[in-house]
Amino acid sequence: MYKLFHFPYSQHARRIVSLFEENQIPYELQHVAMDKGEHMSDEFLAINPNHQVPVLEDGGLRIYESNAILRYICNKHRLANWYPENVEARARVDQWLDWNQCRMSPAVIDIVFNKVFAGDKGDQKAIERGEKRLEELLPILETQFQHALYLTGDKPTIADLSVVSNIFQLGLADVKPTAKTADWCQRMMALPGVQKSLPAH
Repeated sequence: MYKLFHFPYSQHARRIVSLFEENQIPYELQHVAMDKGEHMSDEFLAINPNHQVPVLEDGGLRIYESNAILRYICNKHRLANWYPENVEARARVDQWLDWNQCRMSPAVIDIVFNKVFAGDKGDQKAIERGEKRLEELLPILETQFQHALYLTGDKPTIADLSVVSNIFQLGLADVKPTAKTADWCQRMMALPGVQKSLPAH
């Protein structure tokens, strides 16, 4: 059985849970108390020197980086409905996975970490930087959903699981998606796997 090192307020970890749950793949969660600094312990740094979750263990294999884990699970279980085997369709999914990780994630971390989790130590300049980035990024999503129900067509893929985890995270800081993006978000949040990935309130 897979072991997933996880923290419930990590959007990166939740997207893996969503994929497992949507496909009824057995897994075991290993809680990492990031709120207590456990991710910086020597024990966890030996598991992931980047001091982040998720980390996936599959027998003797250990993988970090959430989108790499999503791809690995899809490849291993031949989940072509979530990660197409067609080269062109797969490239479109990969494009959004990389966009999310390289462009959206830094803005989300700047805003949510500093507004929600850092308390009095929150960096106002980082918040402003993230908000400025979102002024460019959120309209890109809005334009995409003018033409498609999901990021790459009429069905959700791991790209949608990846991006919606960040949109939910922004909601913790009261940042709301705009019209078409909100409609897409509602469709994604209705998926049982996404619901089961959410932190308890």
